[in-house]
Amino acid sequence: MTIPPSLDPANFHSPLREQFEVFLDEHRSAMHDCLNGLTEEQARRSLVASKTTLLGLVKHATFVEMAWFDEAITCRSRAEIGMPATPDESFDLDDGDTIASVQHAYREACAASRKATATLTLDDILRGNRRGPLPLRWVYLHVLRELAQH
Repeated sequence: MTIPPSLDPANFHSPLREQFEVFLDEHRSAMHDCLNGLTEEQARRSLVASKTTLLGLVKHATFVEMAWFDEAITCRSRAEIGMPATPDESFDLDDGDTIASVQHAYREACAASRKATATLTLDDILRGNRRGPLPLRWVYLHVLRELAQH
């Protein structure tokens, strides 16, 4: 059995930034992989009293990445970025959404997030969020909470 990077003793004392990124990437992988092995019908099936589906959930996670690591960093509008206006809309599936297309978009959003934060420190302030200026460390924790709760 492979030990997850977050449980590898070598990571216990690594810099805080690295620890955040290891935990985020583990949750990002789990979100991405929740669609593996499903049929398109299964991925679109709603099992709760909301419009939440696994496919919609991964699509929402793409929105989360874009909101926190594009909008919050660049201060561009959601319209400029090409993302839904609200979190609720981010769960909406189009006829063209497939497991492959949604996973691809999510992988691209995660890669863009890593690139956008590569030169930032945990104390850098992100000014493009609707809550107001927030340090990157808070954003990392919030995105981790978003992924973990879903």
